[in-house]
Amino acid sequence: MVKKIAVVLSGCGVMDGSEIHEAVTAMLAIEQQGGIYRCFAPEGEQTVVMNHATKQPVNEIRKMPAESARIARGDISLLRLFKADAYDAILFPGGMGVILNLCDFARKGKDCSVNPDVERVIREMHAAKKPIVALCIAPVLIARVLKGVTVTIGNDPETSMAIKAMGGVPEICSAAQVCVDRKNKIISTPCYMLDKTLKGVAQSTSAAVRDLMAMLSE
Repeated sequence: MVKKIAVVLSGCGVMDGSEIHEAVTAMLAIEQQGGIYRCFAPEGEQTVVMNHATKQPVNEIRKMPAESARIARGDISLLRLFKADAYDAILFPGGMGVILNLCDFARKGKDCSVNPDVERVIREMHAAKKPIVALCIAPVLIARVLKGVTVTIGNDPETSMAIKAMGGVPEICSAAQVCVDRKNKIISTPCYMLDKTLKGVAQSTSAAVRDLMAMLSE
C-alpha cells in the first residue's frame, strides 16, 4: 500500500517560513521512494515577514497557508483539518518559520510555546505510534512537545542545551547522518544546520525519507 506522508509548512522562505530546498527535496524524495504527500499549514499570520534579498524585515502581513501554498503549488490544507488516522507519517521541513511561526523558540528558547494545532498533530501521531520526521531546526519543535525524544540539529551547542532543558536528548550528527529514535519513531537530520549546498541537503532529506520508509515497512 502506498504510504501517505503529511508535510507541515510554515510559510515560504528560509528567513520567515519553510526552507524551500528542504521542503521540495523532501517531497521529491517521498515520491521517488514510492510514497505520496499532502501539504498542510496552520492558520494565522507569520510572526515576521522578511525581504530575502536585503535580509531585512518588511512591514507586511502574510498568512501561513497562503505563503505555504507557494511551495505546494496551491494544493494546501489547513492543519486543523489534519487527522492522524489518514496518514502514515508526518514531516516538518526546517526554516525560521518553524521557530517563529510553529512555535516561538526564536524568542523564548527552552520556554517556548507551540502552535496548538502543531502540538495536537505531533501528539496524535506519537500516540498512534506513527513516525515523525524533523529536518534542520524542526527537531526543537518535537523536543518541546514530546519529552525524552532523541533528535539532532547537527552540533550547535546552544540549541543542544535548549533541547536538553526541554527534556530531549540531542545527538551530534554530521551533515550526511540521520538520527533515528526507534522507541519514539522520530527521524531527524541536520540539513542546512550543517549542509551548505543544495546537493548536500537533497542527500540529507533523501536519507531521512529512506529511513522513514524502512521504518514504515517494519
